Amino acid sequence: MANHKSALKRIRSNEAKRLRNRYKHKTTRNAIKKLRDMSDKKEAEELLVSVSSMIDKLAKKNIIHNNKAANLKSGLAKHVASL
Repeated sequence: MANHKSALKRIRSNEAKRLRNRYKHKTTRNAIKKLRDMSDKKEAEELLVSVSSMIDKLAKKNIIHNNKAANLKSGLAKHVASL
């Protein structure tokens, strides 16, 4: 157990951040799955913009690695182009 007031606060804030990061990551993963299941090119192109933005935000906050973000965006762009 933590002995300092600041350590107790850190435990609380870490838990809040963990839940927030988990929610954002899960939401992005669901959006990626939705995009991969699409067959209409026009809708997919519109969704690709928002999904790319979500991925960039995750990378910026260090929830996912920058290279993983780049790989995901590249793969999704290829998928949309092939529709």
